[in-house]
Amino acid sequence: MSANKNLPTPASVDDYIDSIPDARRREECRTLLEIFGRLTGHAPMMWGPGMIGFGAFHYRYPSGREGDFFATGFAPRKDALSIYLMAGFDGQEALLERLGPHRTGKSCLYIRRLDRVDRPALEALIAGAFAEIGRRPGGVRAATHVD
Repeated sequence: MSANKNLPTPASVDDYIDSIPDARRREECRTLLEIFGRLTGHAPMMWGPGMIGFGAFHYRYPSGREGDFFATGFAPRKDALSIYLMAGFDGQEALLERLGPHRTGKSCLYIRRLDRVDRPALEALIAGAFAEIGRRPGGVRAATHVD
């Protein structure tokens, strides 16, 4: 069974954001840091080389694979911001309809430009998914980096 490649690291979130070449994307990341921090109450932490996570939770699949991952977070990509919503919740579809231009994947919400989405809908999506993870066995805890 393979191990999770994306573990929390001691790398600086601020240094990572400062290294993003595109000024608009850097500013979007700073805005997301504020939003995620305020909604989760957790400090940001680098997970792997390019994901910023808030909080952590333990998962176990029916196959027996288990591990830890961030409860919510984001990753700045060249084409879009990837926002990780690790759990669905009642009302999520209605919020996605209000959100504005986006794409979705299994646990990802892809937004090309933060200034083109409905901010209250985005915040409600993040808060709802985070709360749902918190209701699961084990809940959400603070993440600690792996040396």
